[in-house]
Amino acid sequence: MLTTLNTSYSDTRAADLAWALGREPLPALAALDLELDGARLQLRLLGASHQVLLEEERGLCSETVACIPGSSTPLPLGVAKRVDDWEYQFAARVEALSPGSFAGRAQELLALVSDHPQGLAGVFPGSPYAFTALLAQRHDGQVHWRTWHAYPQEGQLVATRTRVGMRVRSAV
Repeated sequence: MLTTLNTSYSDTRAADLAWALGREPLPALAALDLELDGARLQLRLLGASHQVLLEEERGLCSETVACIPGSSTPLPLGVAKRVDDWEYQFAARVEALSPGSFAGRAQELLALVSDHPQGLAGVFPGSPYAFTALLAQRHDGQVHWRTWHAYPQEGQLVATRTRVGMRVRSAV
């Protein structure tokens, strides 16, 4: 699903992105509710980037990657955590692209996500390549999502990859 976000572009630099796990739901400009084999997932586009809310029988998980005022946790390259019954893994990378490469990559990603039944993309006013996009799937009992945050004025694309699954408890 592709939407135009009716707001100003508030996270205008890749370096302003922060990561948070376990935040309460923030106001969303657009959302996509998904049911993935017993897992309820909500992909949320914020004026300041994205939030994913995951709910399964045994718990909740909330990931926020956004320009969060007062946040003390910058965007990490990687995180692996156990949270209650969850195994959570997160990775992020920043790609620096030339203007021509950036436009081509942006078009490719927007086409991929907007045509996918489990994808949500939002374009910010002012540039067709200023966007946030999310794509989710469930595989081998785990929920996966990927996100892309585009900063055409910097020629930077921030890509994240998350995997969440229930912790396997060993028999004693």
